[in-house]
Amino acid sequence: MFFFVGLAVVFGAVFGGYIIAGGKMAPIIKAAPFEFIIIGGAAVGASLVSNSFPVFKAAMGGIGKCISGPKWKQADYLGLMVLIGKLQNVMKKEGVVALEAHVENPDSSPIFGEFPRLLKDHSIVQMICDPLRLMVISQGNLDPDAVEDAMKTAIKVHHHEELLAPAALTAIAGGLPALGIVACVLGVVKTMGAIDQPPTVLGALIGSALVGTMMGVFLAYGMFEPFATRLTQVINEDGQMLEVIKQMIVANLKGHAQPVIIESARACISHHNQPSFSEVFDSLRGG
Repeated sequence: MFFFVGLAVVFGAVFGGYIIAGGKMAPIIKAAPFEFIIIGGAAVGASLVSNSFPVFKAAMGGIGKCISGPKWKQADYLGLMVLIGKLQNVMKKEGVVALEAHVENPDSSPIFGEFPRLLKDHSIVQMICDPLRLMVISQGNLDPDAVEDAMKTAIKVHHHEELLAPAALTAIAGGLPALGIVACVLGVVKTMGAIDQPPTVLGALIGSALVGTMMGVFLAYGMFEPFATRLTQVINEDGQMLEVIKQMIVANLKGHAQPVIIESARACISHHNQPSFSEVFDSLRGG
């Protein structure tokens, strides 16, 4: 909702101010489709040249994420902490070998099955299972610092890949003003070919050409650059899920008590998504 309010303010301020100043929308509306084909088509083509298709697809899909906002909510963070806590309880009660069935085939794990929304996310499942698999193989004899370093590296690589999408949007935003100039120059070329026409005709042609410059700058700084900024914020917030996993697993490896494990994980979460300590503790105690 807030996303659309922002867009409405941008469009209203720009075009509302133009109309209040006595401007006519008819020339802009008439020229906009042709200018958009030139500018938008060139921007898409340039993005395809400079990015792999998965990155381009993620960038375009990222606009949808700007609208929907972060994927993970407070209930998801609570569910994640309970999921990991239950796996750790299995290890504590039955031994580390008992984790093997859960980490090798999480789709058939009754514990993972309690959290279908989390189970659908490959990155989360992998981040949980990979270090626990190491614990199974080593029979629990692991250096916590080494595991923490490995998990930090995995999170860093994942985060870098995720940020390629907003970087692609930023690159599009950076190129749009120049592509608007290209569209404008083409309009001027068209105008020069009709130099023998009366001033009213030339004025309309020049106005149409200038729409290209306006559209390039407007799309860059009124839309795509804000899209990139918002997408980066969404990715950073959703990335807190992986930090929660790391904190809980490493804290457990270091032998911390359950309250400390819970609190170290809660510290990674933004306050508006942070489940209370009692919610997590009571859920784990009840499970």
